[in-house]
Amino acid sequence: MALITLDTLLARIRQYHKADDLDIVEKAYRYAMKKHEGQTRKSGEPYFTHPAQVAYILAEMELDPQSICAALLHDVVEDTDTTHEELAEEFGETITMLVDGVTKLNKIPYTSKEEQQIENLRKMFFAMAKDVRVIVIKLADRLHNMRTLKYQPEEKQREIARETLEVYAPLAHRLGMSKIKWELEDLSLRYIDPIGYYEIVDKIAQKREERERYIKDIIEILQNKLEALHIKAHVEGRAKHFYSIYRKMFMQNKSIDELYDLFAVRVIVDTVADCYSVLGMVHELYKPIPGRFKDYIAMPKPNMYQSLHSTLIGPNGTPFEIQIRTWEMHHTAENGIAAHWKYKEGKSGASDMDSKLEWIKQLLEIQKDMTNAEDFMQTLKIDMFSDEVFVFTPKGDVISLPIGATPIDFAYAIHSAIGNRMTGARVNGKIVTLDYTLKNGDIVDIITSGAGHGPNLDWVKICKTSQARNKISQWFKKVNREENMTKGKEFLEKVMKQLSISNKFLEDKPFIQGLLRKYGFHNLEDMYAAIGYGSNNATRFVSRFKAECRKRILEEETLPPEEMIPMVVKTTTKPNTSGVIVEGIDNCLTRFSHCCNPVPGDKIVGYVTRGRGVAIHRADCINMLHAQQNAAEMSRFIPVRWASETDNTFHSTLYVTASDRPNLLLDLVTAISELKTKLVNVNARSGKNNLATIELTVDVADTAQLEQTAKRLKHVDNVLSVVRRRQ
Repeated sequence: MALITLDTLLARIRQYHKADDLDIVEKAYRYAMKKHEGQTRKSGEPYFTHPAQVAYILAEMELDPQSICAALLHDVVEDTDTTHEELAEEFGETITMLVDGVTKLNKIPYTSKEEQQIENLRKMFFAMAKDVRVIVIKLADRLHNMRTLKYQPEEKQREIARETLEVYAPLAHRLGMSKIKWELEDLSLRYIDPIGYYEIVDKIAQKREERERYIKDIIEILQNKLEALHIKAHVEGRAKHFYSIYRKMFMQNKSIDELYDLFAVRVIVDTVADCYSVLGMVHELYKPIPGRFKDYIAMPKPNMYQSLHSTLIGPNGTPFEIQIRTWEMHHTAENGIAAHWKYKEGKSGASDMDSKLEWIKQLLEIQKDMTNAEDFMQTLKIDMFSDEVFVFTPKGDVISLPIGATPIDFAYAIHSAIGNRMTGARVNGKIVTLDYTLKNGDIVDIITSGAGHGPNLDWVKICKTSQARNKISQWFKKVNREENMTKGKEFLEKVMKQLSISNKFLEDKPFIQGLLRKYGFHNLEDMYAAIGYGSNNATRFVSRFKAECRKRILEEETLPPEEMIPMVVKTTTKPNTSGVIVEGIDNCLTRFSHCCNPVPGDKIVGYVTRGRGVAIHRADCINMLHAQQNAAEMSRFIPVRWASETDNTFHSTLYVTASDRPNLLLDLVTAISELKTKLVNVNARSGKNNLATIELTVDVADTAQLEQTAKRLKHVDNVLSVVRRRQ
């Protein structure tokens, strides 16, 4: 992509913003350009092309100059020698805060890449709570990265695309930014399932003229009718975006030819009254399909979206969809929260927009009691990104909850005190059970008792929202803390005794404090209480504690000291029992690295460890590539090669991405079994948009067997990709 010049950027801003306060934008542009001087992207373009493009995306959404400055500067702290202090001195605290909210946590050590990604998201949401512009900048940043994703390696493309589809596209939807959401989804699909993507593109192109002619005829009829009624309106055809078609094809098991609503008609008018006048007119012209009318003007979506939707029987009996909205609604539908930001500029205190962002406050409230990054991510997926159901309080206030929510979720959504004192519920005037599934339009009245009443622990299994589960858990933790501490301590002592783990590990403060901090515990007492209560975090802690203790015991008792690794080159080279020859060294202790799991046929390198012999890595292992960039580490590399013959087998991990369906895992396991390949471990999870990710660890003799296994898995129905783990 071409570099957005300063004049081009300023010209676009001046179309919607006064021109007398843009000096700060010019300063940020020149500052960022200078800081990124000499840096290039993977495409070979100057790095500054990226922040300039991100800034222009925001300008197209008509964001304020501070946001555009932050977009221009969003990588200077992360990728140059610029400090927060320097940035604050040059551009002020507000712009620096926005930049900091978008900046990744690269300098903090994490146990896994997944943990780092989750913590980056958590940091971003905290910044978002202070200023929603943080997330708007981040979405623009992700959009430009997706537009240039072709320059990344294939594995990286799929990884970034999957994260975009699971997190950033739903987030754009939650903020009402449909224009960005659609583009993110389509771009993600192109890399996750390129065959499916281009099949849809080709099929739509084949019948484009026919469909466009059909829509054109409808538009002409509507325009003539609107003129006769003296209603000023803009009428346009709208094509469904590719990902929407893709989802419908898989969810409804239909071919693209069986989908009737690939194109829709949109009518944009000046007033709300005109919206309903147009609706009456189109229902007179065309017969509406029962159950396919939705009034999002009277009842807006939580993301601020407003429109009238109706599906009608058009000419020749072919159905089509129509959307009717005002120009203000249209801008909001396209840009969501970004469209409303300008109305808040310069104003203090609460506004109507604040109420639209109530879900962010709920997220932060839940976060206070969360002790693990994975729990935070789960909350996002359940509470923030799920489809909504709208219910009413007896006073007529609208409460938005995820589909499947119960009266328990409703009670805790109002206030934790209401939930804790709840004894029953009425829905539409009738007593219902607490596991009743709330439906759109239900009027819910919570029955409560005195202050001494508390929730039932079984409610955790019934409720849908993380907010409700968290508040119930919090109540029981507080009430039964002493009892839980005793139970937790007894349980951990029992585990340590079974595994012959000494109490010295609990007394090793640096060791134990590091583990406690990782899982969100302030001290041992909190950890004991969590174990006694049975929290997921405590389970993870105990599992990691056992693993780390066993590792330490093994290192102390069996591993040779560093001096035992001969560093003097000898004249003979013999294979050791591992099937690897270390050049110049006989009988050398070797171990295969678990980060990349090399197998015969891979190019390999040897890395002399401190006290653990020579680690064998794949030559393309990311850890080794990073080490090779460090001059001090180069002396630790030693030539290694595979022995000509070996009877050993080797672990290797394959990641399978597929459209989820019944018996998918069974079919994958069967395919491996048919090849006589040994399956060592399986880890499967189902994600957003009906995508399943399965991690399969197999025992193979060499790369040929591994490739044969991957090829067989690709032929299993619904499998989209099979990728070997690189790191």
